[in-house]
Amino acid sequence: MKKLITFVGALAFGFSLQAQVDSTKYNFIKQLFEYSLTDGKSYDFLSRLCSEVGPRLSGSEGAAEAVVFTDQLMTDLGFDSVFLQEVMVPNWKRGDEEFGFLKTQSGESLIRVTALGGSIKTDGVLEAEVVEVQNFGDLERLGKKAIKGKIVFYNRPMNPVHLSTFTAYGGGVDQRWKGAQEAAKYGAVGVLVRSLTLRLDTLPHTGSMAYSDKYDKIPAAAVSTVDAEEIHKQLTADEHIKIAYKISSYWRPDTLSHNVIGEIKGTEKPEEYIVVGGHLDSWDLGTGAHDDGAGVAQSIEALRLLKAMGYEPKHTLRTVLFMNEENGLRGGKKYAELAKENKEKHIMAVETDAGSSYPEGFRLDGTPEQIELVKSYRDYLEDFDIYKFKKGGSGADIGPLKNGEVFLAGLNPNSQRYFDYHHAASDVIENVNPRELQLGAAALAAFIYLVDQTFE
Repeated sequence: MKKLITFVGALAFGFSLQAQVDSTKYNFIKQLFEYSLTDGKSYDFLSRLCSEVGPRLSGSEGAAEAVVFTDQLMTDLGFDSVFLQEVMVPNWKRGDEEFGFLKTQSGESLIRVTALGGSIKTDGVLEAEVVEVQNFGDLERLGKKAIKGKIVFYNRPMNPVHLSTFTAYGGGVDQRWKGAQEAAKYGAVGVLVRSLTLRLDTLPHTGSMAYSDKYDKIPAAAVSTVDAEEIHKQLTADEHIKIAYKISSYWRPDTLSHNVIGEIKGTEKPEEYIVVGGHLDSWDLGTGAHDDGAGVAQSIEALRLLKAMGYEPKHTLRTVLFMNEENGLRGGKKYAELAKENKEKHIMAVETDAGSSYPEGFRLDGTPEQIELVKSYRDYLEDFDIYKFKKGGSGADIGPLKNGEVFLAGLNPNSQRYFDYHHAASDVIENVNPRELQLGAAALAAFIYLVDQTFE
């Protein structure tokens, strides 16, 4: 085994370090992975969540059922305590009707559309000429004369040159989030946004959008990448083609929901917390298997594995299933608010919200000393292919805990297939690999174990 790096002065920051890899720790992790791969439960947990509950959009009956389901699941698994945190969440409904047509001189053809999360409905069928843009600069260049009364079609694809598909996603998400408000500045009557996926398919991918009180609210929908290509082709031939679409989404008053929390009490420092979490809500097109049913299942399974191995943690371990990450982040904010109010000391929080693919490492966010310590975990985990430890980023739900003291991390699976399914009807259990899902749970359990052993 490799030698651990010696960290000068690290003990002054409250870390207990070994001069070399501790064989006891390494053997425990080895046994943990072996147990996980022979008797893992995460795929079973996820299958039940997807089949017995299904989609879990904040404020929906499915979200309420998911709270009951996971509360009971962690209770049945024998966690020392399981409890709920109340949180008021937004309540947006998709409605029953969604369709679109591309109208050219040669006739009309179906296009696949879906309302963006938060959009208002169309007033009947919205029909207008189309103007294609790549970015907000194009809107400014074209001006109100070219845009007023038209549907703005944002057709900037995710950039395929980025190895990280999350980087590619980040480069395109502005047109979905702000597209409607920016187009409304220039008098547009509606917005269509190319789905954020690198894949050419016929499935529209939804996601959150926002309005500005300064401008009119106009209906916003995503269109599949195959149909986006066809719209572009037809516009190239005739700039006066029309699109007609209907969406029936609407808002209802905020509703009461919950974060779901399960604990294994610490033996030495029970009032200090190590958190693993994912978000319980999902979009409503599929069953939220990757986003973030996988994170829910892995967060429960990570603590179950440690408990089944007979491990008695020093700090209290928490699985936190956050509500409303997708369209509000209210669960994460409420958890941090109550942690501060109750003067809870959090040592570390790790989030799993990047799909269920093969785990490669962790994203790290903390002090330089914390990051150097955690990078040394590679010496324990590299034999299990957990080898990428990178500074930067952790997770949206645990982000509100950041205070300069709490160490934050995010499980980093291989990202290449994630946006094939992200926010689409294809985000279902059939597109989850059971072994890769379970390896992610084992990686989280090993990471939590090492933090519990080495952070003071």
